[in-house]
Amino acid sequence: MNRKQFLGLTTAAAGGLFMTSFNSSEEQSQKGSDKTHGQEFVLINVLLEDGFDYNDQGQVRFTKTSLYDLHIAKGMIVSIDIAGTKSYDIPKIDGGKFLLLPGFRDMHIHIDKTFYGERWYGEHKPGRTVKDMIDLERRIIPGLLVKSVEKAEMAIDLMNSQGTYFARCQTNVDPTSGLKSLENLKIALENKKNVIGSEIVAFPQHGIVYSESEALLREAAQLGVDFIGGLDPTTVDGNMEKSLDIMIQVALDYNKGIDIHLHEGAKTGIPAIQYILKQVEANKALQGRTYISHGFALGQIEAKELAVLSEQMSANGVGVISTVPLGRSMMPIPTFYKHKVSVMTGTDSIVDHWQPFGSCDMLEKAKHCAELYGWTDELRLSRALQIATKDQILPLSENGERQWPKVGDSADFVLVKASCSAEAVARTPDREATFYKGNKVYTRV
Repeated sequence: MNRKQFLGLTTAAAGGLFMTSFNSSEEQSQKGSDKTHGQEFVLINVLLEDGFDYNDQGQVRFTKTSLYDLHIAKGMIVSIDIAGTKSYDIPKIDGGKFLLLPGFRDMHIHIDKTFYGERWYGEHKPGRTVKDMIDLERRIIPGLLVKSVEKAEMAIDLMNSQGTYFARCQTNVDPTSGLKSLENLKIALENKKNVIGSEIVAFPQHGIVYSESEALLREAAQLGVDFIGGLDPTTVDGNMEKSLDIMIQVALDYNKGIDIHLHEGAKTGIPAIQYILKQVEANKALQGRTYISHGFALGQIEAKELAVLSEQMSANGVGVISTVPLGRSMMPIPTFYKHKVSVMTGTDSIVDHWQPFGSCDMLEKAKHCAELYGWTDELRLSRALQIATKDQILPLSENGERQWPKVGDSADFVLVKASCSAEAVARTPDREATFYKGNKVYTRV
């Protein structure tokens, strides 16, 4: 008996999970996806949320669930039926009675410069300002570029293993690396296009003005990126309006979105946000396509001012991408939700020279939200999941009506050993399998 046959028997004994179509993790790592790539199939025996059960006071007691079979074809969900009620003459994959959740999206990650898959890096850094780190990067980026394709691909494998099927990748555009970081990232994403969707942000990590990178940004804008980035226009670039004007004009000239890294405190960060809002309001092409990554200044102002800014952000389609930071000023994510500001999360760094952390676990980010803001009951725990999913989609609406999955949805989902979304958020179980466009891109077995 070979290893594959043995694994097939042991998984069948454990409940038949993925009985017909899944390869071993060793084969997956070699091939990037399973042999059923693009094949029509039925995913049977998966747990879906049906609604909430309420107590006499109208409070959610628990989440009701049932087992279902999902017919998948051409990367889409074409039918959803109570488990076992319909017969099929196409391949079946047994979901093992695991909970089906929307797939996760890592919306801020730097995989173009990481030590992941290589050596541990915990060296003392002589300074921690952004300019200190720019000086460090100028010294080490040439070495990082040597294996950046390979390490980016390994990071993508890690994302898949955590239930992530989509990533917005930040890539350095600076005088030290030129366009090489972007070129290498594009190679890695092309090699992995069957297992992950992606967007690219051309990010002037060393400052647009500080490192005179406008020309490079314009070149990058013509090489298939989706967003133009920026960096701390006052504390790094030293000229808020000039820095933001260049970023905005490049985005407009090449029909790109904006995703700016803004680490600055309230004194300089809030004026920068106000300036961005003014420009977005005047340029409708940027509405719904502009994001403030980090945005720590928003967590350092009074509630009344925050409410005004949040309303303006919502009205102009300006979103926030937060890593849900711990150990510093808490980001006002509940206020963003109240005012319908788009909020997404991401890993940021994976074991690099900026920090030694980063597991690529978006479910863990949802848990951090629940812990930070005291969301400890069934309803609010289930709501926490929205920071990790596309368009903040959740299986159940606030009123307990199923809104995901639906027939016609892209088959992008993750299976976990949990009874409901609330338990998944609270306990962050292992991801049992990840699907992207109907293709299995990861399995734990």
